[in-house]
Amino acid sequence: MRGIWAAAALAVAWTGAARAEVADKSAAGFEVVETATIAAPAGKVWAALMRPSTWWDSRHTFTGAAKNLYIDPAGCFCEQLPKGAVRHMTIVYADGRSLLRLAGALGPLQASGATGSLTFALKPDGTATDLTLTYDVGGYARGGLAQTWAAPVDQVLGAQLGRLKKAVETGKPD
Repeated sequence: MRGIWAAAALAVAWTGAARAEVADKSAAGFEVVETATIAAPAGKVWAALMRPSTWWDSRHTFTGAAKNLYIDPAGCFCEQLPKGAVRHMTIVYADGRSLLRLAGALGPLQASGATGSLTFALKPDGTATDLTLTYDVGGYARGGLAQTWAAPVDQVLGAQLGRLKKAVETGKPD
């Protein structure tokens, strides 16, 4: 799965995420911050954000198909498996317009002692929306959480944000 995470670096260049960085890292964990200005009103961005099957990259799912991703009314960012499901994260705050916060570990981080807080903050800017994605991750991971995972997670989330931007602006994430 590391190869998949590393391949995201190329995807970031193609998707047009505005700014991306590992904002902080230490022995205890790391923080990734991604920003983009999306040429659409916040309501349209929010609606897309709540439908990850329309913009999440299939290469970063357990089933290989983003169509299996969903956010249910109980707050599960989940993926339907042929004989089960994956709870990627749980919504801990959603105001329906400007802030979505999820808790959990994405992808291969689920197999470690790590967990995180993923926040999407939307700020209207005229006819556009400034979107900031922040993922704070802490805990234990073999080889060191920040040393092993900060850069790949930054690349993958940058690519996801770029796909969301493109999906909202053009109707297609690719």
